[in-house]
Amino acid sequence: MLTSEENRTLTETGPGTAMGEVFRAYWQPVLLARELEVDGAPIRLKLLGEDFVAFRDTSGRVGIVEPRCSHRGASLFFGRNESCGLRCAYHGWKFNVDGQCVDLPTSEAETAERQKPEAAIRALKVTEYGDIIWAFLGDGEAPPLPKLEFAELPASHRFVSKKFQQCNWAQAVEGGLDTAHFSYLHAGISEGQKTSLLGRMDINEPPPIARFRWLVEDGIPKFTVLRHGSGLVLGASRQADDSQLYWRITQFMMPNHSLAPNTFPGETCQGNSWVPVDDRSCWIFCFAYQLERDLSQSERDRLAAGQGIFAEVDEDFVPLRRRENDYLLDRDMQRGSNFTGIHGISEQDAAIADSQGFIADRSRELLGQTDLGVVRFRRIMLQAAADRLAGIAPHGSNNAEAYRVRSGDAMSGCDATLPEVLEQRFGQYAGTSIE
Repeated sequence: MLTSEENRTLTETGPGTAMGEVFRAYWQPVLLARELEVDGAPIRLKLLGEDFVAFRDTSGRVGIVEPRCSHRGASLFFGRNESCGLRCAYHGWKFNVDGQCVDLPTSEAETAERQKPEAAIRALKVTEYGDIIWAFLGDGEAPPLPKLEFAELPASHRFVSKKFQQCNWAQAVEGGLDTAHFSYLHAGISEGQKTSLLGRMDINEPPPIARFRWLVEDGIPKFTVLRHGSGLVLGASRQADDSQLYWRITQFMMPNHSLAPNTFPGETCQGNSWVPVDDRSCWIFCFAYQLERDLSQSERDRLAAGQGIFAEVDEDFVPLRRRENDYLLDRDMQRGSNFTGIHGISEQDAAIADSQGFIADRSRELLGQTDLGVVRFRRIMLQAAADRLAGIAPHGSNNAEAYRVRSGDAMSGCDATLPEVLEQRFGQYAGTSIE
């Protein structure tokens, strides 16, 4: 468990907080690129407890600026996005994507030129990468952008979306790192007995099918967690058939990215980035990608409709199953076919994370052996906060290449270690400087 003070440090990311300073040392995904149209409507944006307005100008450049006009404080959300700038609807002052005041029509020309520098507003450093708009909220020079593999691939190989989560960022991350819950939260029910998602199964299936049975049969995975150049690699081994081990390997990259397990070679990889809106909610950016081929249109359609880590969402990317409607919990389904009675892997994860409260009280937990990944996540984040306060760059922030890692599933003999499995399964993509 954590102390109450440690829990506040972990969960609070607003301006001036220790963890907020950690997040502001890295680039953050903030919008899907497709959300902003050239000369389209500005979008309200809240990040790490701060309010902004985002827009794409006539030349296609993205601006993320403070929402108040420097003249009388009117909201620029109501402004006109025109001719390479955002013009305040109150008195016509106009700002470009860099926050510079480029037109001040309420003053004579000579006076306006003198006032323009003083009239500038805050603008974030912005870039587009992997169909996502990224922003740097910190002061000074931005670090290198992390080299995430999904974004390095051709656009035809990936699908990117997002979903709104109604709880603190850290407990949502912890749900993604805790693969022990797959033995329960994502199980099925048949005749009152817990079964795999695929129902009752024989013992002769190949590993990509049999894993769903192994997940149910072994609810006490053995965790090994190692540190690498951008974060942590988590290996959870379960007993499989013929004295083999079934490994589910997850990657966590600082400060808020993860790659999910549940992929054997050739299957579609998936990952998440958790970005705090405030201390009680976050955006989860979801990406799916194929390493060797294009994603088909049918695959894209299934992901867009809600599959795996992707939720079924409305036009604002808010899940249809959410806190306000109890995630459309179906008690009949819970009794007869689904362990939770909630449809969808993503929705099941959200329901449990949200149920812990908007900010979980980690001082009241009773942790066990399957919580090692969660413990190590908290430790590395709290160390980053201490480093940041001491003027030390947090882990991975200046090591872009260390983010080029992979996750997934693997089989091994009963005596194999995680480093051995990583080398065989991923080679150079296991992580740098593993210890």
